[in-house]
Amino acid sequence: MRIRPIAAVLTCALALAGCGGGGDDKTAPGSGESAAPAGQNELLIWADDKRSAALKPFAEKFGAENGVTVKVQAISKDQQTTFVTASQQGSGPDVMVGAHDWIGNLVQNGAIDPVQLSPEQTSGLNPNALKAVTFNGQTYGVPYAMENLALIRNTDLAPQAPATIEALVSEAGKLKAAKKVSETLCLQVGQNGDAYHLYPLYSSAGGNLFGTSANGDYDPKNLGVGKPESVEAFKKIATLGEKGSGALKRSITPENSIATFTGKKCAFLVSGPWAITDVKKAKLKYDISPVPGFDGGQPARPFLGVQSFYVASKGKNKALAQEFVTNYVTTPELAVALYEAEPRPPALTAAFDQVKAQDADLEKFIAAGKDGQPLPAIPEMAAIWDPFGKAEAAVIGGADPAKTITAAGRTISAAISK
Repeated sequence: MRIRPIAAVLTCALALAGCGGGGDDKTAPGSGESAAPAGQNELLIWADDKRSAALKPFAEKFGAENGVTVKVQAISKDQQTTFVTASQQGSGPDVMVGAHDWIGNLVQNGAIDPVQLSPEQTSGLNPNALKAVTFNGQTYGVPYAMENLALIRNTDLAPQAPATIEALVSEAGKLKAAKKVSETLCLQVGQNGDAYHLYPLYSSAGGNLFGTSANGDYDPKNLGVGKPESVEAFKKIATLGEKGSGALKRSITPENSIATFTGKKCAFLVSGPWAITDVKKAKLKYDISPVPGFDGGQPARPFLGVQSFYVASKGKNKALAQEFVTNYVTTPELAVALYEAEPRPPALTAAFDQVKAQDADLEKFIAAGKDGQPLPAIPEMAAIWDPFGKAEAAVIGGADPAKTITAAGRTISAAISK
């Protein structure tokens, strides 16, 4: 896609500047320098470390073609809080790169503007990715990559994909009896739980986090946690816990789940595209399939996540930011470079088609997410993570499922109603 001339856009952007107008702690950019606001003659982009490195040559090219200075600054951690705080202080970037589930919070805090995509541009994006960045009927981000959980298995140990979670437990039990593995399943839990990784099993057992309104949007007034369906779901999850089959264990954590799999201590890993680099380094023979659900239950629905570019509401060069985000981010060249920085399925169809021939894993992850649900981007989602995760860890450790998840629902409901 050709970049259209932007002399008029730049003039407008400078005029606006002249008129003055992403389970967080304080953080500093990865370079160690303090975060600095954009100047009147420059475009400032914030991204994480990997994306920053991939973006820099394209940012320089964009700047050279359009006679502006483009700076890319790495924010190593807590990007969402850092961005919101900087935005409120008037010291933020023009463009922010981050996860789609930030959108509700960013809109609530007046930190981002809708993006102006043409019909041609929207038709070139994966529909699920586009849906994920749509909030209150408006498109708030340009998606560039997608992600969802899948079942990754060591095919030397488990040649066939299990059809159900019960079949997985049975197969792993045989491997443990033969002393070929020491763990049933590498699905990260830890001491505080992990709602994101548990969700496929929770949804298969009939639970949900929020109901939906007539138009399909998540309804924050219709909380699913603590309702009878979630109680029944957690009763099933308890059967996989430490006092059940032991498939789910608090000793499997975010820090060791992938390493336990690559160390051949378990045959099955529930993770996303980010795990594949380590799996390949370990030289394991592997395959990717959907996370299996409970026998007789609903499909296991992983959350669909999307990485996006946002236009900052308080940016100094908003028109120029719109130009970069809508007409540069939507080019296959940049999308492929971002894929190469960290292999996740590109949201841009042309880029996906370009790289899928060299990476068979991409279509397997997409297939594993076909029943997936966009991770809720509503602000109320922030109230879910901690109570739900702690309830999960407690139930996996042996706590009463009904009492535990009902109490979590009350905690979440109280936080949402504040």
